Amino acid sequence: MKFQTAIDIDAAPATVWRTLTDVESWPKWSASMTTVERLQQGELDVGSSARVTQPKLKAAVYTVTECEPGKSFVWEMKATGVKVRAVHFVEDRGEGGARMTLGVEQTGALSGLISLFYGKLTRQYVVMEAEGLKKAAETLEAGTGPGSE
Repeated sequence: MKFQTAIDIDAAPATVWRTLTDVESWPKWSASMTTVERLQQGELDVGSSARVTQPKLKAAVYTVTECEPGKSFVWEMKATGVKVRAVHFVEDRGEGGARMTLGVEQTGALSGLISLFYGKLTRQYVVMEAEGLKKAAETLEAGTGPGSE
C-alpha cells in the first residue's frame, strides 16, 4: 500500500518544519496519535527514533533514515512481515506559505494483508495528520499557539 496527501499551509516553511519535527507534540494536534516518545534527545536527524502509539494500532518504534533539515525526513519501522516508510516533505510555496506532503508506504510479505485490514485507517490517519499540522503551524505562525511565546 502506498498513500500520499499534500496540504497548503499559511505559515513559513521554517514554522511548518519546527511544528513537524516536534514529534512529541503530535498528539496535541492529531487524534491519530496517542503518544510519541523520543528515544534520544536533540534535533531530529538520521538515527533518531521515537515510540509512536496510535489508536487501534500496536506501538511501534520509528527511526529516521533520511533527513534534510528544514525540508524533509523519512522514518521507518519494521515488524513481522511489514516495513512502513513514512515521508514528510515541506516545500516553500513563496509569500510565506508552505506545502506539506505526507506519505506512507507499506512493503513486505504481509503488507497486502495489513493493507486490507488497516489501509483505510492508515489513509484516514495521514489526512488527519496533515490537517492537524496545518492548523498547528498556522496557529504557531499567528503567535497564538503553544511554543509561540
